[in-house]
Amino acid sequence: MTAGQRAYEAKRAAKAGVSLEKWLDSKEREKRDEARARDKAAKQAEPKKPGFFSRLIAKAEKPL
Repeated sequence: MTAGQRAYEAKRAAKAGVSLEKWLDSKEREKRDEARARDKAAKQAEPKKPGFFSRLIAKAEKPL
């Protein structure tokens, strides 16, 4: 983090009434939580592969 970025974040932390370290920790935690939520949403969006019995039944229902 550059000196300018650090000064900017220090001002934001002072405005929020917390120390710079706590402010940076909370920002990091928020970033991690957003990434987890994004990963979870992406995982839920993936179609699930049919299970063994579903494939077996589908094969049995196919006409000869």
